[in-house]
Amino acid sequence: MTELAGLRRGSLCDEVIASLREQIATGAWPLGERIPPESELIERLQVGRGTVREAIKALAHIGLLEVRQGDGTYVRSRSELAGALRRQLGSYTDTDVQEVRRALEVEGARLAASRRTEEDLRAMADALAERDVVADVGRELGRWDPVWVTPWVEADVRFHQAVVAASHNPMLTEMYLEMAEQLASLLTTLSSATGHDIYLARGHSVLLEAIEAGDAERAAREALHNVDTPVD
Repeated sequence: MTELAGLRRGSLCDEVIASLREQIATGAWPLGERIPPESELIERLQVGRGTVREAIKALAHIGLLEVRQGDGTYVRSRSELAGALRRQLGSYTDTDVQEVRRALEVEGARLAASRRTEEDLRAMADALAERDVVADVGRELGRWDPVWVTPWVEADVRFHQAVVAASHNPMLTEMYLEMAEQLASLLTTLSSATGHDIYLARGHSVLLEAIEAGDAERAAREALHNVDTPVD
């Protein structure tokens, strides 16, 4: 049976939009990844090319999808809220990002301490392990260099995303995930301005320990410290 079997013709495009939206919202199509090609969607949904294109155009208009000519269509945001936020992020300053980051990370850590799962803890630990491996490269080079700064920033962002995701508050997590590009840019700028040595320490382990121990207040304090100081 097809995914859209039995639909009324008048509601066909709306139903296709709802079907595509569900794939995005549930994570079946991950953020930043390319969705199936048009021909596959036509086959799966048993609708015409025009209907699929109209649905994709509608979802691109509200910021959930991004059509890249000659490359395909990618998941841009998980919801209209996230899409609206993403469209505005480019107009905010680093100070704006830092202040909102502080609010989200502190509350995320507080909630994570009481809600985290073993899988959440593994995700945090894996990100920190990668962060430390890259820091070793920085120590060997002895200077600021994109060859290690870029993957270091990516691992650091993944750690903070894992902390916030462990809050299991979907709205908080969604808002934070949409800040990924701005957060990475901010951390790269800070690393360049501060000097590379401070970024080579093995940081954030105390925060992870607090979350693992279920100590919400300590986790919140450490998260606040980590926002204001790159390492702990």
